[in-house]
Amino acid sequence: MVETAFLGTGKMASAIAHGLIAARILSPDEMACLGGNGTSARRLAADTGIRLAKNVDDLLARADVLVLACKPQQFALLDPRLCELTAGRLVLSVLAGFTTERLSTLFGKARGIAAIMPNTPAQVRAGITAWTAPESLANDDARTVEKYFGALGKVRRMDAALMNTVSAASGSGPGFFFEIVHAFERSVEKTGLSPDDAHLFVRETFIGAAKLLEQTGLSPEALRNAVTSPNGSTFAGLRVLEHHGLHNIFEEVVRAAIARSVELGKM
Repeated sequence: MVETAFLGTGKMASAIAHGLIAARILSPDEMACLGGNGTSARRLAADTGIRLAKNVDDLLARADVLVLACKPQQFALLDPRLCELTAGRLVLSVLAGFTTERLSTLFGKARGIAAIMPNTPAQVRAGITAWTAPESLANDDARTVEKYFGALGKVRRMDAALMNTVSAASGSGPGFFFEIVHAFERSVEKTGLSPDDAHLFVRETFIGAAKLLEQTGLSPEALRNAVTSPNGSTFAGLRVLEHHGLHNIFEEVVRAAIARSVELGKM
């Protein structure tokens, strides 16, 4: 039986595998996985029923698609025979910073390559995935990318030159969001709410605000203005954010994430 193989079995690979099974795009017996020296591969195989490969040769023996999901820093440690072993196969890389040009060089015998940038909300099938590929990618393989990652949320094909920016926006974005939630919770705890109440009110507020943004279709500015009364409490808080240069801070955050993504792509 032809398989989709996962090389790397961390949280993202797990999210993809679970999403494919939940959406009934692939069954467990149509997938195989191989991890490093940890327990993640055994755990993924036990949780899903997909085949646990013994080595790279075993992993790719029946593979038609390889999902390359290790950490960028780990790539140099992989079996140097990957180029040969992926001949005639479709290689889908979720390695941050790895360009299609580099992937084409590394996997010169593959029938097609694509650089994929999913994000961690894919774990609950609420992700956003950007992907890019050379124009030579066959239509059937492009449809495979859309089908696989559509099981995890929304999908959009992007220009290769924008992928590092997308990585900062959606790949790293959940981390920035969670840090803001954490900071907000700690702040309201310090001013009187219990930890449980702080978690409840802050998280439900963020979740509700996100739904309002999604369902109304209004801009963030319009929704911000709707909750801001002249000289009211929201106005006072926003003045503090303005004073500390929130917009400038986020420009620095995004630029730092982009720069690191470029560095990772050179490892």
